[in-house]
Amino acid sequence: MSGMSVQKPVQADGKVTPMMAQFLEIKAANPDSLLFYRMGDFYELFFEDAEIASAALSITLTKRGKHQGDDIPMCGVPVHAADDYLQKLIAKGFRVSVCEQTEDPAEAKKRGSKSVVRRDVVRLVTPGTLTEERLLDAGSNNFLMALTRLKGGSLDGTAVYGLAWIDMSTGSFQVSETDQQRLAADLAQVSPRELILADNLLQESELRLLAEQAGGALSPVPRAFFDSSTAVDRLAHYFGVKTLDGFGTFSRAELSAAAGILSYIEKTQLGERPPLDPPMREAGAGRMLIDPATRANLELSRTLSGEKQGSLLATIDRTVTGSGSRLLASRLAGPLVNVSAIQQRHDAVEHFLENEIMREGLRQTLKGAPDMARALSRIALNRGGPRDILSVAQGLASARAVLDQTGHSTDDIPAEVAAARASLEQAPHELGAELVRAIKEDPPLLKRDGSFIATGYNADLDELRSLRDESRKVIAKLQADYSEELGLRSLKIKHNNVLGWFIEAPTAQTEQLTADPGRFIHRQTMAGAMRFTTTELADLESKIASAGERSLAIELDIFERLTAAIINAGDTIKAAAHGLGILDVTAALAKLAQEENYVRPSVDESRAFDIKGGRHPVVELALKKSAGDSFVANDSNLGPDQDEDIGHIWLITGPNMAGKSTYLRQNALIAVLAQMGAFVPATAAHIGVVDRLFSRVGAADDLARGRSTFMVEMVETAAILNQAGDRSLVILDEIGRGTATFDGLSIAWATIEHLHEVNKSRALFATHYHELTALSAKLERLSNSTVSVKEWKGDVIFLHEIVPGAADRSYGIQVAKLAGLPGKVVERSRQVLSQLEEQDRRSPAESLIDELPLFASITTPAPTVAGGFAEEDPLDDALQEIDPDDMTPREALEALYRLKALRAHKGTD
Repeated sequence: MSGMSVQKPVQADGKVTPMMAQFLEIKAANPDSLLFYRMGDFYELFFEDAEIASAALSITLTKRGKHQGDDIPMCGVPVHAADDYLQKLIAKGFRVSVCEQTEDPAEAKKRGSKSVVRRDVVRLVTPGTLTEERLLDAGSNNFLMALTRLKGGSLDGTAVYGLAWIDMSTGSFQVSETDQQRLAADLAQVSPRELILADNLLQESELRLLAEQAGGALSPVPRAFFDSSTAVDRLAHYFGVKTLDGFGTFSRAELSAAAGILSYIEKTQLGERPPLDPPMREAGAGRMLIDPATRANLELSRTLSGEKQGSLLATIDRTVTGSGSRLLASRLAGPLVNVSAIQQRHDAVEHFLENEIMREGLRQTLKGAPDMARALSRIALNRGGPRDILSVAQGLASARAVLDQTGHSTDDIPAEVAAARASLEQAPHELGAELVRAIKEDPPLLKRDGSFIATGYNADLDELRSLRDESRKVIAKLQADYSEELGLRSLKIKHNNVLGWFIEAPTAQTEQLTADPGRFIHRQTMAGAMRFTTTELADLESKIASAGERSLAIELDIFERLTAAIINAGDTIKAAAHGLGILDVTAALAKLAQEENYVRPSVDESRAFDIKGGRHPVVELALKKSAGDSFVANDSNLGPDQDEDIGHIWLITGPNMAGKSTYLRQNALIAVLAQMGAFVPATAAHIGVVDRLFSRVGAADDLARGRSTFMVEMVETAAILNQAGDRSLVILDEIGRGTATFDGLSIAWATIEHLHEVNKSRALFATHYHELTALSAKLERLSNSTVSVKEWKGDVIFLHEIVPGAADRSYGIQVAKLAGLPGKVVERSRQVLSQLEEQDRRSPAESLIDELPLFASITTPAPTVAGGFAEEDPLDDALQEIDPDDMTPREALEALYRLKALRAHKGTD
């Protein structure tokens, strides 16, 4: 519950008090956020804000006076605990405007006794603009992302999307351009905490649902934020340059998104500018494309229940620093497709795997390295304190130590390690040494508290502190002298913020003091005690006060000088922090490989996918921890034969609970690990680069879009068949099981043919439709595999081994028995199954092969590059995509030129 102010919101005559008038004015200017209104030692909330906050924070809702005849709801939180409450509000998706006093109360009194201290919003706190250490997850990036769309932005007239994302806590700034097909996957890779987009885009239901599925808070802004005609000037102004040429080449969509995100930052930070890196273009083609459904199915960073524990990320994370943990998560979210870059990461991991003593020494040093990048960001935003300076100091000291531990630049070390060392060598080590000398080992959180500069750093400060401390000793001696002189053991010299230093004695024993008013000057009478001062005590108090004020002023001057030096060296400090993160990730992956017996994969430009003794990293670790059981390893070879250049499809049959889904997922996870630069859980692995990974394993209702489980399954399958290419890896499980048997079998049948004849992808396809195994007779790159089992006295024993061949049974009844179905139900099931199998033997599925032509023999439109179907008239489609009301004059003119180019191209066909 908040403390109460002496001011009343409504005066006796019913008029609004000056304080409430000020609150209403500030609230009107910030209608879309909760207003933390500073009053003394509390942030107070009123009206609807108070009702919302009290429910969200589980704090008491009270009232303060009346407004227009009604009670004013009110609640509040202490200033010293505000971060904890902010964290809860931000986690629930709220935005908070922080309103502070912007003048000294003494100045307000000069304007009149009833004048209100000036206040204003100094910061708008949103999920994507956090920088405080207590509000952030040390192991996760806190991305703010902007999304914009330019209709008719591509050559064929289709829309293009611009993306820009920033982590204000570290300063990273990236942009990219994408299309409708890739948009969901690109949003899922970044996983922003907050997504900003023009308010008109949120009116489109499909785009809004896509934005909501990205998982972050949605923040609509005016379209003017994304005005591409002024984007270059806004970016150049922010970074203080005349041209953006030095930053690279950007598309109009990328510039629009970048300008939009900077406009939002300037709005929320109210003049403070975070130390952002120049925008860096991330080419979408440089990363493995993984759509949201696949990320969820494979549980890369979160389990299906939303927990980090149990995910692949949690399983492989052996990092010891916040920057390393964030970098690992980033690499897992966007595996590479550039073979050379992948191999450089593997070289670095191998280097640390082979040099265990150096690796463990490095990891021990890194454990003591604070999060320099985030400390730097807080300092630059004027939110830093003495502990942030100490973090930079200790981080630079760690950088110096790591340099000594990782050899010399002339040594034969991998390129990735050498690049990290180079960033550490360029760090401002002299500044780091000065910071270590300047800041105490355990400084206070806030600079206003003082006592954070180390003894011996500044002679004047040491002298004042000595005077202050010695004066306090003199006060203790003065108390003893007075007590002895007057014979009053109960006499004390005390201090408070109102009277300062004073002498206090029980009223019954103050006769000697009152008898000498020239010496003992009366200050205050209390219940049972009286307070006095003397000229001697007043002089001493003046010296103490002066010493304290002067010493704090010196400390604050030193603080400003040190923070200015840190900001000036910000680029090299940030680079050093990134270098430490790279070394942490690399050493951690080497540690993982050693502990879990992972091997270096061979990654190249081929279409190979040959895994020997592959294991599921998450399941294997869970088995070790729970029962000490070993994981049954399995091979997989989807690569082409020697005279081919197209991957194969494995059709996998077998009973439930036998491990088909685990086997499917482990192969996908091995590909992800290999291309993010890690070693893999196998005895050997040869992987041709996978450019797109698709996984449809399990599904649930999508009630937001009115889709049943089967509809979700079909939508995800459609996305795969329309986008997968010959470099893709496709993982499909139980396609068609959500509908009638013949419908499902037909869909699964046609899906396999399409994958084989059109997509030509490497694929694993698990099914209970045993009829599909007959397809191997006609599809030359389709192979049958099954999960081996053994029967013993009517029960089934799962061996979890993948072997060539096809299952002739699903063993569903045995699994049902293991699950505890009543015996009568199990027995009746066997009777019905026996009759159905007898009927099936009279009309075997193999006859379908002779009666149905292959998918390839059916006349189909020519596939596009993505695996879908080409449009009949590109010019007509381009015209349909153009929305004149959604285009600037320049955009309309450029669209006209594109239409003419398409018309000319059509005329030459």
